[in-house]
Amino acid sequence: MLRSRRILGLALPRRQLLLNGCRWCSSGIVPNERIRNIGISAHIDSGKTTLTERILFYTGRIAQMHEVKGKDGVGAVMDSMELERQRGITIQSAATYTLWKDININIIDTPGHVDFTIEVERALRVLDGAILVLCAVGGVQCQTMTVNRQMKRYRVPFLTFINKLDRMGSSPSRALQQLRSKLNQNAAFIQIPMGLEGNFRGIIDLIEERAIYFDGDFGQIVKYGEIPPEFRAESADQRQELIESVANSDELLGELFLEEKVPTVADLKLAIRRATLSKTFTPVLVGSALKNKGVQPLLDAVLEYLPNPSEVQNYAVLNQENSQEKSKILLGSARDDSLPFVGLAFKLEAGRFGQLTYIRVYQGMLKKSDNIYNTRTGKKVRVQRLVRMHADMMEDVDEVYAGDICALFGIDCASGDTFSDKSSTDLSMESIHVPDPVISVAMRPSNKNDIDKFSKGINRFTREDPTFRVHFDNENKETIVSGMGELHLEIYAQRMEREYGCPCVTGKPKVAFRESILAPVPFDFTHKRQSGGAGQYGKVVGFVEPLEPENNTKLEFEDRTVGTNVPKQFVPAIEKGFLGACEKGPLSGHKISGIRFVLEDGANHMVDSNEFSFIRAAEGALKQVMANAAVCVLEPIMSVEVVAPSEFQGAVLAGVSRRQGIITGQDGTEGYFTLYADVPLNNMFGYSTELRSSTEGKGEYTMEYSKYQPCSPSTQEELINRYLEATGQLPAKKGKAKS
Repeated sequence: MLRSRRILGLALPRRQLLLNGCRWCSSGIVPNERIRNIGISAHIDSGKTTLTERILFYTGRIAQMHEVKGKDGVGAVMDSMELERQRGITIQSAATYTLWKDININIIDTPGHVDFTIEVERALRVLDGAILVLCAVGGVQCQTMTVNRQMKRYRVPFLTFINKLDRMGSSPSRALQQLRSKLNQNAAFIQIPMGLEGNFRGIIDLIEERAIYFDGDFGQIVKYGEIPPEFRAESADQRQELIESVANSDELLGELFLEEKVPTVADLKLAIRRATLSKTFTPVLVGSALKNKGVQPLLDAVLEYLPNPSEVQNYAVLNQENSQEKSKILLGSARDDSLPFVGLAFKLEAGRFGQLTYIRVYQGMLKKSDNIYNTRTGKKVRVQRLVRMHADMMEDVDEVYAGDICALFGIDCASGDTFSDKSSTDLSMESIHVPDPVISVAMRPSNKNDIDKFSKGINRFTREDPTFRVHFDNENKETIVSGMGELHLEIYAQRMEREYGCPCVTGKPKVAFRESILAPVPFDFTHKRQSGGAGQYGKVVGFVEPLEPENNTKLEFEDRTVGTNVPKQFVPAIEKGFLGACEKGPLSGHKISGIRFVLEDGANHMVDSNEFSFIRAAEGALKQVMANAAVCVLEPIMSVEVVAPSEFQGAVLAGVSRRQGIITGQDGTEGYFTLYADVPLNNMFGYSTELRSSTEGKGEYTMEYSKYQPCSPSTQEELINRYLEATGQLPAKKGKAKS
C-alpha cells in the first residue's frame, strides 16, 4: 500500500492529489480514479455469466473456472441460486468486485430474460458504465433493444463486446451493422478478430496496431506480436473507419482529421474516452469468453474508456414541503466525510441472516454503527453490519465511500428508498422505473395447511421484486399474482416450493362474469310463513328493468310506493333483500348486475310483518323475475394496445381477430405500429407468450378494463353447462373431471 502511495505521489503533484478528493491516511482510501462500477447486460444466452466468470478468474478473484450448466455440476460462481444452476439461466443480478491493474472494479451480472427486466433496470440505475454483450451469431436481438433503451434512460455509457466468435455462423461485421441500424449507435471496431469459427486465433488491436494472442491452458498468458500479413489491409481500413467514426463525435479529433494529421495512439485513446463518456460513440470489442480469448483487453478497455464515479453527474431531488416544484441538486463524489451521506437501496434479498439491502453510496461516507435515515418513511436505522458482496459470499468492511456498492443487514426498507444522514433528510434519489406486469395467474398452496408459509413467501417476494404484484380477488376468493411473463411466475412457484417447502398450484384466473336481463319483467310476490306466535308476512309488487349499457355493472333500487301499503321503515329491508339476492345468479352462479328494481306497491300485516319478512319477499321477487326473464351473461371487455415493429403487423392483426377482438384504431411511427382493440378478458389469457413468439419478442401490449357487454352464445352455453355440472344438476361429461 505504501509503495503504491509513493508511486502515486510521484506521478501526481500534491495539489492535484487533494483535488481528487481522496484523503491519504493510514487506511489508504482508494481514490475515485481507481474505481469502476460496471454492469454486464445482454440478450438471453449471449454469454454474460461466462464472461463474468472469466473476468473473475483473470483478475485472481477465483482460483478455477466453471461453466454455466457445466459437466462438473458446479456451475458459475455468479449463479449462486440452486435454480439458476439447474436451468442454466441467471434469475437474480449478482454483485461482485475485483482488482485489475490496481483498479477496483465493481461488477453486477444481470439476467437476459425479459421476465427479469427489473434486475437489469435496478443494476443500470446505480452503475456508472456497462458492457453490452452481443452474440456474434444472433447480433442485436429483442432484449438487446430493451437493454439499450434502459441504458439511454439512465444515461449509462457502454462498451460493446461481440462474444461467441468461435460459433458456427458468427459474423461480427453483421452484428456491428445491426448496432448501427437497429440501435442507432455510432459504433466502430477497436479490435478485429484473426479468423472466425474454428480458425479464431486471436485479435488485432486497431489502436496500438498489434496482434494479441492468448496462450496457456486458460488463455491467461497474453502475447503481443506483429499483425500477420493477410490481415494488414483489413486492419488499416478498419482503423481509418474507427478514426472517422470518433472524429464525427469528438471535436478535437475532428480538427486533427480535417487538418489531415495522423492522430497519435494517446490522442485516439483520449478521443474515444471523451466520445464514450458523452455517449456519442460506442467502442466495439471482440472475443470468445468460453474459449478464453479477448477478455483481458476488454478489462483494459473498461479502465480506459468507462467513467469513474467522479466523471458521472448524479442528481438528487430536493423535496420541499411547501412548494410543488422539485429542484435537483448535484451530488459530490469526494471520497471523504466532508459532505453528508446519501445512498440508494436498489435491491433487497432475503439472505441467511435476514434482509440484505444493496446500497450504492452517492455522496459522503458510511461507517459501521452510524445512524442513517430513510427519507421516505423518516425512520432512523442503525448500521449493524456493512459487507461487500461476491455473489452469495460476503466480506465485512468498516466504512464505505461515495462510488462504492455495499450491502447492509437487518434494515427495513423497500426497493428504491433513499438513505441519508440527519442533515439531508429532504433529499431523495430519482427512483427506479418499474414496468407494469403483463400476465396474471391464480396461485394457491396445494396443501391448505401451508397457508402461513405461502403468505410468508409471497410477502418476501413482493418486497424483493417490484414487478411481482399480488392481490386477493374477493369476488372469486383467489390470490392473483401478476408478473412480467410466464417464466417469471413459474420461477416464483418453484422458489416457493424450494425455499419455503410450500408446493403451489397455479391456474388461469377466474373471470368475473355477470348476469343481467334483456327486457323489463313485472313481479308480484308474497312471502307468508305461519308459525307458533307471530308469523312472517310481506308482499311486494313492481317490476325489474335492465339499465343502460354503460351502467351494466351497477344495481339500482327505486321506491315508487304511495300510501302506507308498504310502511317506509320496511323499504330499506326490501333493498337489502334485493342486493343480497343479486350476489348469485341462477344461470351460471355469477353476480347479477345492470338491473333496476322498481317497487310500486305491496301489502303488510299489522302483527306478522317485520324486516326479515320483507328481506325474504324481495329475494323471492328477484328469483321470480330471473325465472321468467330472458337472462344473458355479461363479460369484461379490455381495451388492448399492442406496439410492435411494422413487419409483424399481419401476424398481430390475425392474433387479435383470433381472440374475437374488435379493432378500434391503428397508428404508426418510425418502423413501429400501435394497434388499439377491444378484446374479451376471457380470451386474453396467454396472449403475452403468443405476442412474443409471433413478433420475435419485440412486441409489447398493455390492457385495461373498458366495459361489460353480453358474451357470445357459445361462451354463455359453456358457462351454464359448467355451473350445472358443478352443482350436480347435470351429469359430468365423460373424460372430464368435475371442475
